[in-house]
Amino acid sequence: MESTVTSPNTGLPEPVAAATNSNSSAAASASNGISADEIALYDRQIRLWGMKAQEKIRNANILLITMKALANEIAKNLVLAGIGSLTVVDHEVVTEADLGAQFFLSTEYVGMNRALAASASIQRLNPRVKVHIDTEDIRMKPPHYFSQFDIVIATDLNAQSLNLINTATRLNKRAFYAAGSHGMYGFIFADLIEHDYVIERARSNRATALGPESKTRAVVAAAPKKDDDKKELVTKRELYSTWLLASDASKLPDEILNSARRRKVVPPVLSCLRALWHYTQLHNGPPSASNHGELAQFTRLCGEKHKALGLPVETLRSEVLRSFLQNIGAEVAPVTAVLGGQLTQDVINVLGQTQQPIQNFVIFDGSTMEAEVYALHPDGPLGKALLTDVGGGNVVVPSGAGQAMLGLAGTGAFGLVTVPVVDLS
Repeated sequence: MESTVTSPNTGLPEPVAAATNSNSSAAASASNGISADEIALYDRQIRLWGMKAQEKIRNANILLITMKALANEIAKNLVLAGIGSLTVVDHEVVTEADLGAQFFLSTEYVGMNRALAASASIQRLNPRVKVHIDTEDIRMKPPHYFSQFDIVIATDLNAQSLNLINTATRLNKRAFYAAGSHGMYGFIFADLIEHDYVIERARSNRATALGPESKTRAVVAAAPKKDDDKKELVTKRELYSTWLLASDASKLPDEILNSARRRKVVPPVLSCLRALWHYTQLHNGPPSASNHGELAQFTRLCGEKHKALGLPVETLRSEVLRSFLQNIGAEVAPVTAVLGGQLTQDVINVLGQTQQPIQNFVIFDGSTMEAEVYALHPDGPLGKALLTDVGGGNVVVPSGAGQAMLGLAGTGAFGLVTVPVVDLS
């Protein structure tokens, strides 16, 4: 008889295929620490990414910040994939506005903490996953709080909060994702610091060369596959930069900037998002649709970001700006489903270490139904090199609120300071 889980979208039971060979399942469970009933439950996905990857997924502890529509999708996908534990942090309460696209909530939860309200529905999706709820403001957490998680996912937060969290994940050498949606538009950002993954491919007559393939990617090892000498296993390493650098200071890759045709097809949503992150940092909130002064300032910011990216002025059309402004703060279920699915798939790939991960921004434009990936990085070193400076012992962190989170003295405008590295392990 098939096992079932309940779909959060329809409320109907969805079948989970059983394993086809109980003897092989038992043998696999003995060698991998995964029980036969787990193999039966996760059989379809094990066929996709393998038993080793499933065991890594099973042991993963993931932190998910802010339980809105996008996080609903991410939580659903991660729990159904069979991660070890999911910790949800959200200090906000459910409002009427949350009921539109958030399928874990209903009217009786209005006024209740948003994470607590969703917890029972999340747990019902997969009782094997440990679900933990934290109702404290994530900005009040000390840096070492993040050391207990393998991956940290922050959704629908302002740029300053993302800066603070990413600083803490960097200090603790933890993978970090940020994502957000605004109606028909959205983004995904990844900072995996340095991530190795192994791909299998046909073996060439020439030995695979080790070394850089691009600014962010290098081949670090290659070896014949043990059971098939016609194939080889190639280990690649991706290098990343921080949210603080990638979200505003970084330029588009040279291969785009050097091509007039490719510059024209870069979605102006990227410029709009950068302007929004900058505006909310300056004014502690988005522009008001009824305030002409705020709209004018936001429009100027969009133009400045567009120019800084080296994009042609004609692609930032007035109808694009108008549509983006009308979508700020809105939640559209199909958009959050697409973004949540893509982010979760990347988390699974990172845990399994068998696929190339996102590098490093996904920009989603619902008007064209395109999710383009752009590598946005500053000049200079990437990866672990961003953790300390050449002098040894200093780490770049946001000043002001960032120092407060790290327990450092000092105030001032949001900028950069260097402080001694502290071992938080």
